[in-house]
Amino acid sequence: MTILSLSRWAATVALLALTAPVAQAQNLFAPVAQVNERVITAYERDQRARMLELFGSPGDPQEVALKNLIEERLQLEVAKRLGITVKAENVAEGMTEFAGRANLSREDFITALTQNGIEVESFRDFVAVGLAWREVIRQRFQGRANITQADVDAAIKREATAPGVRVLLSEIILPANTPAAAAAAQNRAKEITRITTLPAFASAARSYSASPSRGAGGRLEWLPIGNLPPTVAARILTLRPGEVTDPISIPNAVALFQLRALEEVDAATPDTLEVEYAAFYIPGGRSEAALAEAARIQARVDTCDDLYGVAKGLPPSVLQRSTVAAGAVPGDVALELAKLDENEVSTGLTRDNGQTLVFLMLCNRRAAATEDETVDRDAVRLRLLNQRLSSMASAYLAELRANATIRIE
Repeated sequence: MTILSLSRWAATVALLALTAPVAQAQNLFAPVAQVNERVITAYERDQRARMLELFGSPGDPQEVALKNLIEERLQLEVAKRLGITVKAENVAEGMTEFAGRANLSREDFITALTQNGIEVESFRDFVAVGLAWREVIRQRFQGRANITQADVDAAIKREATAPGVRVLLSEIILPANTPAAAAAAQNRAKEITRITTLPAFASAARSYSASPSRGAGGRLEWLPIGNLPPTVAARILTLRPGEVTDPISIPNAVALFQLRALEEVDAATPDTLEVEYAAFYIPGGRSEAALAEAARIQARVDTCDDLYGVAKGLPPSVLQRSTVAAGAVPGDVALELAKLDENEVSTGLTRDNGQTLVFLMLCNRRAAATEDETVDRDAVRLRLLNQRLSSMASAYLAELRANATIRIE
């Protein structure tokens, strides 16, 4: 390289050093889409994408973020046209409510956001649009979404006589007990969600799953849909055979399920209201000695009550017995309990970074009310109203999008 070319190279580097921050700032706020007269910037899209990643939302974060922001621009246009504004105190309450879903205060939730590069203004705007759109739907459709007593009666009768459903699933449980393992699990999970065949999922289960079912290619026996945690059951029912759920975060792991088959059964499968279970903790993790001890305990017990005799003389923390609402059971425990009948045992879980084996026993599963028990008609009516309003809102938003001028940059 000549002296002249070196000097030109140095000058170019210097020029880039001076202009890079400006170019970066310009690119940051460059438009990535335009919805009628409203612009969406790269900054807004990236902020929303970070939020979606933090919330564990399915799909490509950048694509989903842009789709959501386009819809929100349309929602804001309607709100403005109707003269709807959201007060600052209502936005603050909405932020508090949203944070509460993660069992955090608003301040702690905002701290978690900022630690992940998300500005509080982005969170505030997200909540404000949701509140404005909720008021749009209330004003536009509330009077047209009447739920009659006949509607409630029909819903109660339909639910009481609906056939039960059971599902045949395969599972993959990816360890995520350290930040590095969690990142690797998320990357692996994205690959697994693209699987569409049973043999490919079984092969992935044998290669990557930490569950004892890995030896069987992740295959589980038939399960009543009501045994599964409500959030998991809802995802399973959207699948066709061969399809895989989005990644499901559970304590120290990521779970994925493939639907192999689904069938109706004559008897309705009631939803589970609460479960009673016992956990006996055995040192040694999945070592041969710990598994042998679990086998010895299983041979000694027929019910959860028998575990008290096994735990006699041991520290109280060795045996824990809990009665918990179905939706409040820790995710990994709930998934193991779903596979069990009363007084059956699972040794599929560990604690303390794999150093402690969990001898898990289902004591009792209490089902939801039958048709002979009291039905909360107000709750049924509210559910029907929300379903009808949600359907109307989705149709209205689709209409707005069809009539809008949308340009992706």
